[in-house]
Amino acid sequence: PQDPRVLDSMLPYLTAYYGNPHSRTHAYGWESEAAMEKARQQVANLIGADSREIIFTSGATESNNMAIKGVARFYKSRKKHIITTQTEHKCVLDSCRSLEAEGFRVTYLPVKKNGLIDLKDLEAAFQPDTSLVSVMTVNNEIGVKQPIHDIGEICRMHKVFFHTDAAQAIGKIPMDVNSMKIDLMSISGHKIYGPKGVGAIYVRRRPRVRLEPLQSGGGQERGLRSGTVPTPLAVGLGAACEVAQQEMEYDHKRISQLAERLVTKIMSEVPDVVMNGDTEHRYPGCINLSFAYVEGESLLMALKDVALSSGSACTSASLEPSYVLRAIGTDEDLAHSSIRFGIGRFTTEEEVDYTVQKCIQHVKRLREMSPLWEMVQDGIDLKSIKWTQH
Repeated sequence: PQDPRVLDSMLPYLTAYYGNPHSRTHAYGWESEAAMEKARQQVANLIGADSREIIFTSGATESNNMAIKGVARFYKSRKKHIITTQTEHKCVLDSCRSLEAEGFRVTYLPVKKNGLIDLKDLEAAFQPDTSLVSVMTVNNEIGVKQPIHDIGEICRMHKVFFHTDAAQAIGKIPMDVNSMKIDLMSISGHKIYGPKGVGAIYVRRRPRVRLEPLQSGGGQERGLRSGTVPTPLAVGLGAACEVAQQEMEYDHKRISQLAERLVTKIMSEVPDVVMNGDTEHRYPGCINLSFAYVEGESLLMALKDVALSSGSACTSASLEPSYVLRAIGTDEDLAHSSIRFGIGRFTTEEEVDYTVQKCIQHVKRLREMSPLWEMVQDGIDLKSIKWTQH
């Protein structure tokens, strides 16, 4: 949900202050411009950047597209190779796919069982014409946190630009573009209790990163993203960043407690539950559990008064098991039985307890109906069975 403090900051710009922030000839424009620049500074403060390095976009999908296609196309005369991981967000993978169609080469790094990349694999993937490495900070499905500091060091050493999709990380864990040696970063508004439809991209000035813009027009946002900046949304993003900066430590502590409560209670009552992703290096608000011998979709239907998902929202329409879970080597059947729990700033203890209780109740009920569960209880190894194809 949007933080009420964010809405309060936006309201004046939806009503009284309606000027175009790019109009230089009247007070209405100046008011909007001042508000927009303040918001730019608020976003920059959260990640330790200079406000001139922040470009407003429509969200992290656009920012990811801009970073990956923009850098690749700008440096294409000399550099034709990009490195990313198999567990990135769809919009990163799809941007890479479209670049492959343009003749670029892309290395998709595998991840270990715990969801983290192996830095040796990264080292080995560099080629003389690598222009960009793109690795997300916190995974949106399993919540694992990649070793961004180390990746930044390695990229700087190889003189290759480093982009990170930080949509799930910014405002939740401390991020500093300079100490982490990040050259480009994607930011989303609604992941930090701001409005939907707004985001930002951080583009480093020194050493300077050059991008080929995706859209042409009036040259707003340093020519990298033409189009009128929606002042109310930008103001909302700025306010969300400022609130996140103030509340980060408190939020993190509280969300960690709620997450621990959820996982401990479920695991103490239900056997054969697997937590996907590394248990240490993670953001606690994103929990992905696999309930063996239960169809994830059936569990979702049973828990229809709780907002849960079996993958990311972007891919929730397809019945394929999550490609992120496949990449960490989860068995097909376990991948189909996984549920993602999201805990946030406004989640209450009562909501967690209610979800836990319902979850336990329905997993037990669904397992009682499952012939597979019965066979496992009788000590039969399911892997050894030869199922006939009718």
